Amino acid sequence: MTPLEHARHILDTMLGYLGFVVQIEEDNGPDGPTLQVLTDDSDALIGRRGDTLEDIQYLVNRVLQRHIKDAPRIRVDVEFYRSMREDKMVARAKELGERVRATGQSADLPPMNSYYRRLIHNVFVNDPAVMSVSQEGAARFKRIVLKRRGQ
Repeated sequence: MTPLEHARHILDTMLGYLGFVVQIEEDNGPDGPTLQVLTDDSDALIGRRGDTLEDIQYLVNRVLQRHIKDAPRIRVDVEFYRSMREDKMVARAKELGERVRATGQSADLPPMNSYYRRLIHNVFVNDPAVMSVSQEGAARFKRIVLKRRGQ
């Protein structure tokens, strides 16, 4: 059994115990192995701003790591919520990047976890005019500031 199949079994069992009727599709795409959950109860599985979805993904990966020590990190998505959210975040960051490029004034993005911060940093890593800087501190959710290079 591959790690992705094992993770699918873990997720299916967990959601079954919680009373959800789901269909789970496996995808080994460019973002790594992903389990896409299709259900009528998507709001309950996603939670407020994706918090429940993050928790489900964390639990699936923890259980998987217990069984397969060197298993890859598995993404869990519900009704393509995570994919659409990432696309919106990147689009918003690019809009703000254009504003920074035009005005020279820095722009703040809302607090986000390390995964989403890395997504945003990758957007501006090769940009000659705009750079992204994470806020200092030990908080789990940090802001990113977009500013002109050289400021």
